[in-house]
Amino acid sequence: MRFEGIYTPAVTPLTPDGQIDRQAFAEVLEQLIEAKIHGIIIGGSTGEYYAHTAQERFDLAAHAKDVIGTRLPLIVGTGATRTEDSVAYAKAARAIGADAILVTSPPYALPTERENAVHALTIDRAANLPIMLYNYPGRMGVSMGEDYLARVGKSKNVVAIKESSGDMGRVHLLAREFPHIGLSCGWDDQALEFFAWGARSWVCAGSNFLPREHVALYEACVLEKNFDKGRRIMSAMLPLMSFLDGGKFVQSIKFGCELIGLDVGTVRSPLRPLNSEEKRALQTVVVTLKRTVAQVTSGANNG
Repeated sequence: MRFEGIYTPAVTPLTPDGQIDRQAFAEVLEQLIEAKIHGIIIGGSTGEYYAHTAQERFDLAAHAKDVIGTRLPLIVGTGATRTEDSVAYAKAARAIGADAILVTSPPYALPTERENAVHALTIDRAANLPIMLYNYPGRMGVSMGEDYLARVGKSKNVVAIKESSGDMGRVHLLAREFPHIGLSCGWDDQALEFFAWGARSWVCAGSNFLPREHVALYEACVLEKNFDKGRRIMSAMLPLMSFLDGGKFVQSIKFGCELIGLDVGTVRSPLRPLNSEEKRALQTVVVTLKRTVAQVTSGANNG
């Protein structure tokens, strides 16, 4: 499997009493398929996997596969502190026919690079599925360094890495020293730079509610190789990315879904939803972004 295009880490809709809303979840997935994104990720941080029970994660992945079928690739997150738990999620992903798995560093444990590599390779052996690594040291406490990548990168299943460190030096390292591991953007306001350094995919939570705009940036940079156009689209998107960096990330993504008519409910504790002022601010950002990107993609203001 090659990761190319926009991969959406899907939100998990909740009912008013805090239970997972399976019907609303199906509607989220159908909306993404209709918008022609390129793949769907279940069990990522945007999906609030950390606030789900193990059974909820198993059930949600199976439900996603039932809804999606073979229409789009399904990637299932295996994130957990215990290797045994990640192995269980990986085996379940294989059992339902997932196309790939997402493998993170175990949060809070602070493994050495060798320990972290053994963790990843144990998950790999359990599933024997294509793997997208997920380097997010800000949440996991450790980075997937050169020793880790040298060990894990020997597996034929390790085909991509979602790089979410925010460190452009890491992008340069991955592009130059580990070209056999496909580079995927995991730090939204660096998407243009990722594409310039050869990334062919972008895992972006904002595509839950602005899928076509995110696809437009990918198409401009990767397919058309028109970085002038890409810069104009990116410039329009930066206010959204700045808002999402404000500390209420999942809450903002879920309200964005509400703006396009998806009833996804609120977030699970300990998070709290946006207040009315934050909602108004995000709505303004989204309206402006959509208008500007539409002008760029239609050919307006290209002189």
